[in-house]
Amino acid sequence: MEGGNQSAVSEFILLGLSEQPEQQTLLFFLFLIMYLITGLGNLLIILVIRASSCLHTPMYFFLSNLSLVDICFTSTTIPKMLANHVSGNKAIPYAGCLAQVFFFIWFAGIDSTLLTSMAYDRYVAICAPLHYSMIMTPKLCALLIVVSWFWSYTNALIHTVLLTRLSFCGHSEIPHFFCDLSPLLKLACSDTFINDLMVNTVGALTIIIPFIGILISYTRIFVTVMKIPSTVGKWKAFSTCGSHLTVVCLFYGAIIGVYFSPSSTHTTQQDTAAAVMYTVVTPMLNPFIYSLRNKDMKGALGILLTKKPGLSL
Repeated sequence: MEGGNQSAVSEFILLGLSEQPEQQTLLFFLFLIMYLITGLGNLLIILVIRASSCLHTPMYFFLSNLSLVDICFTSTTIPKMLANHVSGNKAIPYAGCLAQVFFFIWFAGIDSTLLTSMAYDRYVAICAPLHYSMIMTPKLCALLIVVSWFWSYTNALIHTVLLTRLSFCGHSEIPHFFCDLSPLLKLACSDTFINDLMVNTVGALTIIIPFIGILISYTRIFVTVMKIPSTVGKWKAFSTCGSHLTVVCLFYGAIIGVYFSPSSTHTTQQDTAAAVMYTVVTPMLNPFIYSLRNKDMKGALGILLTKKPGLSL
């Protein structure tokens, strides 16, 4: 490749969400509040699950891991954005930009595969309840988590290493609030064919395969639930999947809107808005979705907040 691994650009400029000073101040406080809510909300979910023995099940094991990843996911992008606003400097070093790309892709991939593991858990619970304990063993749950982290790490490492082979010269402004892979490839002044190929193959599979797994799981769940004779039974079965389906729709809906729809159908502003949805809004809403729609979570949360006896950390 032209230019090897040397870059004429030592830093990039993150243009953010707005160039208007009054809007920047409003967005700063809005994102700060959302970041704090995300961190505290997901941390509370982890503490509740750890503290309540009745929540030591595969479903809540995956949920606690999802909450941990959501904290890391938002911490990859928002703190830098807030720091840039406070300092008045929109620059991010070349190495820092690559690090942000790596961790963003890594945690986004883990989020995707964790949602698939949770869908499989619901499938086994509803379609094979008598064999649930034999299938969803602690060993299998741990294996799914390890595979999730390792596969996503490999995917992120591939894209980041390929980025280091590109040359960036002249224009260094990124029309985003963080270093995303797509805008960076557009700034490169060397051939990005291999990068684009990996994005459209390995990168796409990281999202598509888990999404297909979720679709298959819920198709089987729907078929099984529709065979239940009572309306109450059907409603109870569907209600156990409601929280997870809501999160899936929010997460994949935004990603599909950005990366899998024709570029002619959306603008940079629309892409940025969708990115805000799955990088900031969805991780913030997850604790509310899972706690408000789940009786076990609400009960355990109430016990933890009122400091009633019977819990062991």
